[in-house]
Order: sequence, then C-alpha cells, then structure tokens
Amino acid sequence: MRLAEIEAIMLNVGLALFAGFIFFIIYDLAKKSNAGKFGTVVLFFALGLGLAAFLIKTVVVEYVGNGV
Repeated sequence: MRLAEIEAIMLNVGLALFAGFIFFIIYDLAKKSNAGKFGTVVLFFALGLGLAAFLIKTVVVEYVGNGV
C-alpha cells in the first residue's frame, strides 16, 4: 500500500471522527443548556449546517479538481 493511499484513508477516518466529535459537542451543548427536544433539533439543524457545508465543499472541490 502506498503512502498516498494510506493518507487518503486516514483523511476519511479523520473527517468521520471530526464529524462525530462535532455532533457530540452539539449534543452536549443541548444537554447542558436544557434545550428540550425542539431546541435540540434546532441546535442540530443550525450547527449541523456548518458541518454539512464543510463536507459538501470538500466533495465539490474533489469533483471539480478531478475535472469530472
């Protein structure tokens, strides 16, 4: 296995761990602030949009960068 393949795999693993950690932070924020069910949904939606935008940007950059 080449170094580039290992780096690509570790990047995907790192991004997945990063996303999971972000969701944990949002959950913990909702729990500590006693947001309730609706508030928790709003927090996940609003703060999750930032993560979604980051992930979509990564996909678009890869898509455009490969000339597809």
